[in-house]
Amino acid sequence: MMTNTDDRQHRSILQRIAHRVMLERGLVPDFPIQALAELDAVHGPATRTEESTRDLRNLLWCSIDNDDSRDLDQLTVAEALPTGAVKILVAIADVDAVVKKQSALDDHARQNTTSVYTVAETFPMLPEKLSTDLTSLNHESDRLAVIIEMVLAADGSLQGSELYGATVRNRAKLAYNSVAGWLEGNGPMPQGISTVVGLDENLRLQDRVAQKLKTVRHAHGALDLETIEARPVFVGDELKDLEIDQQNRAKDLIADFMIAANGVAARYLASKRFPSLRRVVRTPKRWDRIVELAAARGSTLPNEPDSKALEEFLASAKAVDPLRFPDLSLSVIKLLGAGEYVVQLPGASAAGHFGLAVKDYAHSTAPNRRYPDLTTQRLLKAAMAGGSLPYDKDELEALAKHCTEEEDAAKKVERQVGKSAAAMLLESRIGEQFDAFVTGASDKGTWVRILHPPIEGRLESGFEGVDVGHRLRVQLIRTDVERGYIDFRRVG
Repeated sequence: MMTNTDDRQHRSILQRIAHRVMLERGLVPDFPIQALAELDAVHGPATRTEESTRDLRNLLWCSIDNDDSRDLDQLTVAEALPTGAVKILVAIADVDAVVKKQSALDDHARQNTTSVYTVAETFPMLPEKLSTDLTSLNHESDRLAVIIEMVLAADGSLQGSELYGATVRNRAKLAYNSVAGWLEGNGPMPQGISTVVGLDENLRLQDRVAQKLKTVRHAHGALDLETIEARPVFVGDELKDLEIDQQNRAKDLIADFMIAANGVAARYLASKRFPSLRRVVRTPKRWDRIVELAAARGSTLPNEPDSKALEEFLASAKAVDPLRFPDLSLSVIKLLGAGEYVVQLPGASAAGHFGLAVKDYAHSTAPNRRYPDLTTQRLLKAAMAGGSLPYDKDELEALAKHCTEEEDAAKKVERQVGKSAAAMLLESRIGEQFDAFVTGASDKGTWVRILHPPIEGRLESGFEGVDVGHRLRVQLIRTDVERGYIDFRRVG
C-alpha cells in the first residue's frame, strides 16, 4: 500500500509507472536508434507529382478532435448536390507516403501497433515529428491524403463512392466539445468556424447527414451505447480530479462518417479482389446475462443474439433512466466481449461487426496512430494504383493476430495507469463508503465501479451471488498507487 503521495510529483510518478507497465505488457515505450536515424533524414512533408493526385486545397476542410489532440488523421467536408443528395469527402492522412513498409519506423509501429494514451504520457506509434507534424493534417498546412468520397441520398443511404489521392489543407482545427455546444444550441460558434466563410453552413450540412447515417445504422441494429470516460485534470503536475468525458453530437458526427468511410474502404478492396484487415465483434460471449439484465428491467430479449432487439431495449432503457444508462452500457459492453482483427479474403463471407451492425468494416481512418489503419492504407493505395499486393495472406493473418494482442495490451496499459491515477485520488479516502455497480464477474474476480468519482476497483469480499449490472454499497479498504490496485468490500 502506498499513501501520502507528494502532490508535486503526481505526473512524474505516473510517467514512471506508465513506462514500467509498457515494458511489462511487451510494448516498447521509446523509439529505437535506427528509427530515430531514419527520422532525421525526413526534412518535410511528402509531396506527389502524379497526375492522378487531385488538388482539393480550396475545399472547406476541417478537423474535429479532442481539445488536446495533435495527431490529426482525418478531415471532412460536405457538398450539396442538385439532386438533393450530399457528397461527403473524408481525407485520411497519407502516412504511407513517408513511412515505408519494412523501414525502421514501420518496424517500431508494427511492434506496438497503436499509440498508447495514458493519463500521464502518450506513447505515439510514430514519432511526433511525423504524427503531429509531417504526416498530420495540420491547420493551414498542405498535406497528401487518401480521399474517401461518398454520395449519400436524402435518407442517408449510400448512392456511390470513389477513392483517390489528393492534396488538402485544413482550414479549421476544431474541438469536439465546443463544436457540439454550438451544434446543440448550448454554446457560441467556435472562432475557428466563424473565421472561415461558409464553414458554419458546411458543418451544419455535415451534421444533418451524419444523423441520417446514424438512423440508417440503428435501423439495422447498431447499438447506441454510452459509457463514462474519465479524463485526468492536472494543475501543474498535481492530479486534482477525474473529469467525465461525455459523448456529444460532434463526436457522433465524426464517428458516423468514419464508420461509413471504413465500410467504403472494405467494399473497395473487395471489389478489387484484394484481401482486407477488418475489425469485428462477433456473437456476444455472454448473451444469456444480457437477456437477464433486460428481464430485470421488464424487457424480453430473444434467446439467440439479436442486435436489433438489443438496440430497441437499450433505446427504451435510455428513455426511462438516462442518468443510469452509462452504467447499463458498460455492463453490456463487458458482456459483448472484445473486438478482434480478422482477415477478409476476396469472395469469402464476412463476419460482420455486431455492435456497429455493419458487415464491412476495415480500419482505415487513423494511420498515424493505428497500425491496422496504416496496413489498410497500403492495401488501398495498391488497389487504386492497380499494383501488386503489399501483404500476402499469411502476413495479414499474422498481423491480425498480433494487432489484436497488442491493442489489448495497450488498453491494459491505459487502464492500469488510469487505475494508478485513481488510486492517487482515493488514497486519502480509505474507510469511506460509496454506491457502486458490478462491472465484471468471473473466476478471476469481481469488479465494481463507484459512481462519484467514476472509478473501478476489485471487490475483495461480499461478492457471492452478484453479477454484472448488480448495484451495491461498498467501502474502500485499500489502495496501491504503484500497482494501480483499488480494493472494496461490500457493506449493508
